[in-house]
Amino acid sequence: MEVWSSRLGFILAAIGSAVGIGNIWRFSTVVGQNGGGAYLIPYLTAVLLVGLPLMILEMQVGQHTRSAVIAAFGKASLRWAGWIVLFVVIAVISYYLVITGWTFGYLAFSLTGTLEPFSDFTGSYFPILFFILAAILCGAIVSSGITKGIERTTTILVPLIFILLIIMLLFTIRLPGAPSGLAYLFTPDFSVLNDPLIWGAALGQAFFSLSVGYGTLLTYGAYLGSAEKIPASAAIVTIADICVSLLAGIIIFSIVFTYGLEPAAGPELVFTTLPYAFELMPFGAVFAVFFFLLVFFAATSSAISFIEVPTAALTGVFGRSRRSMAALVTLILIIIGLPAAASYSALSLSFQGIPILDAMDEVFGTIGLSASAFLLSIAFAWLFDQKILWGDLSESSPLIWAVPVLCKYLIPVALLITITYRIAALF
Repeated sequence: MEVWSSRLGFILAAIGSAVGIGNIWRFSTVVGQNGGGAYLIPYLTAVLLVGLPLMILEMQVGQHTRSAVIAAFGKASLRWAGWIVLFVVIAVISYYLVITGWTFGYLAFSLTGTLEPFSDFTGSYFPILFFILAAILCGAIVSSGITKGIERTTTILVPLIFILLIIMLLFTIRLPGAPSGLAYLFTPDFSVLNDPLIWGAALGQAFFSLSVGYGTLLTYGAYLGSAEKIPASAAIVTIADICVSLLAGIIIFSIVFTYGLEPAAGPELVFTTLPYAFELMPFGAVFAVFFFLLVFFAATSSAISFIEVPTAALTGVFGRSRRSMAALVTLILIIIGLPAAASYSALSLSFQGIPILDAMDEVFGTIGLSASAFLLSIAFAWLFDQKILWGDLSESSPLIWAVPVLCKYLIPVALLITITYRIAALF
């Protein structure tokens, strides 16, 4: 089995997995739809009390089992649950690659200076074309292996993501609407904290943003050396992830309030609202290139981590080469993702009036990931040998000692409540 060439390589890969569209497209969307600063308290609570402990759990399981998802669940006598998690991952990445394709398309258009309205983009067949191109690109990176493919790519992309964020922050923080954007993002509204749907949205966003709950970091942890200390690495990844989300929020809402746009525009905020603002602002064409380069890099770094999960799992199950399994997974993702891609294209596929992609995001991106995380917590916090799993935490901070308790008791209960409310909200 391949291993990371260094601890830094692992951390950058894990940050690349965590930092993705969830931090930019989905975070700004969910913040706007849930009242700005009102959403931050549930989100940060979910990240620290659920996301971070689950991240540590996944990494610990991967490091100690040296296995991909299906084999790791097999060691907890729940191999069938590993297949369910794998199914959820494949469903999520299939439509995640559609959005990655949007970023690819808008990057290409911004480079040529021909940014078009989102309605025109989705009224064509470009979304399907760029979805297929994004899937092939990310699949090719995964097929190249851990060090030559994933680690090499994320070592380049992750620093560039932060550089681009800082450049854009320095520009947007000086815009006249920046104070209003900051107030919108950081002013809490405690009256909404009794709304379970906001907590459910925050929990789903924490999973989506941190890449926890579906075996990505379990798979990455399997490539770690036994001497690596996981809690510190997980804390670094979590802090980096939160910083990217907040920085992206400051950038986006500063632009939104400067140009009188609608912060609650929804999923089209990044692809409809902001391109309009780029046309109005000084040096908007250059800023558009920087912005969509950032989003594309973030989307790609996460997408390759998602594709690695089924690639590693199926390689272990069938004993075939990485390249052949990566090619098979890419083909499967293209087939499954085509309806989602077509739902935002000239074909306009929908289910009961809801675009297929939106339906998949609700079913798999929120409910599915919560169910997947529940299975992870039950399998490894209850059924796996806890002395093997947590033995090396004895040298960690006393705060880390709470992680096994959170994973065993608080997190499964919180997930069950979230799943129940989200399913009830569908009817």
